[in-house]
Amino acid sequence: MARRPVAWVGAIILLAEAVGIALLNWILGHVVDNQKMSLAGLDPHAMTVSTWIAGGLFGGYLALCGIVLARTAVRDRAPGTFGRILLISCAVLHALLGAFCVGLLGWAAFAFMMVVLGLIVLPLMAYERKAQQDAAVGEPQTA
Repeated sequence: MARRPVAWVGAIILLAEAVGIALLNWILGHVVDNQKMSLAGLDPHAMTVSTWIAGGLFGGYLALCGIVLARTAVRDRAPGTFGRILLISCAVLHALLGAFCVGLLGWAAFAFMMVVLGLIVLPLMAYERKAQQDAAVGEPQTA
C-alpha cells in the first residue's frame, strides 16, 4: 500500500492550506482596515488585528498537522498519541468544513475537502494496521 506517498501528499496539501488560510486572513484584515469597517461598534483596528491573529493561529494549526504527517511519512511509522489526536481533530475539522462548503461554495469545494479528509485519515488507518501486524509477527506462535 502507498502509505508514505499519501502521507507526503497530505502533508504538502495541509502546508499549502496553512499558507492559504494565513494569507487570506491577512488580506481580509487589510480590507477591513482600509475600509474602516465596524461591526456592532467594534474598533476597526481591533477587528483587523483579530483577523490576523485568527489567521496565524489557524495557519499554525494546519502547519503543525502537516508537519506531523510529514514526520509520519519520513519515519514510516504511526504518529504518537499527540500526533494522532492532532490529526483526528484536523480530520473532523475538514469534515465539518466540507459540510459547510456544499452550501457556500458548491460540490467541487466539498469534493476537495473530502479528498483532504481521506489524505489525513488514510495514513492514520494504514499505519495503525501495520503496527498491529508487526506486533502480531513478534509474538510466539502456539500450536
